[in-house]
Amino acid sequence: MSQASPRGTYLKIADAVRAEIHANETMIELPSAAEVMHGYGVSRGVVLRAFAVLQAEGIAVAAPGGRWRVVRPGSGADRRPLADRLEDVITDDKLAVGASFPSTTELSARFGVSRPTVSKALDKLESAGLLSEARQGKQRTVRALPKRTESPES
Repeated sequence: MSQASPRGTYLKIADAVRAEIHANETMIELPSAAEVMHGYGVSRGVVLRAFAVLQAEGIAVAAPGGRWRVVRPGSGADRRPLADRLEDVITDDKLAVGASFPSTTELSARFGVSRPTVSKALDKLESAGLLSEARQGKQRTVRALPKRTESPES
């Protein structure tokens, strides 16, 4: 019979991961939940609770379809929903109506998320009328330009 983890173990794990983040400036992802579970002999729930502490402190953010990411002060990490960031691709890449939109694979690499996560966000842009429907072997195209609510800078 295994002994239950002492109360507050998740806080000790959060402290250890926080120290690792501060010691390693190149660290961009938290260790996987499986690695932490194995290393500390705890359940997935305890690990997720530790990661939630780091998220509440603004040190880490959950990445849909991937590992938790480290957030560094001044890193300028964009925390907006992926669909909003994909909408910006139209403006940032200066795409016109009828232009080909980057592929799911390209966007996955560009934003560091899984292809299924990109596909879900693209479906939102399709529903909003900004992109054409996805079809086998045919690249999506821009159907409309996003409307911007902020005033242009002069």
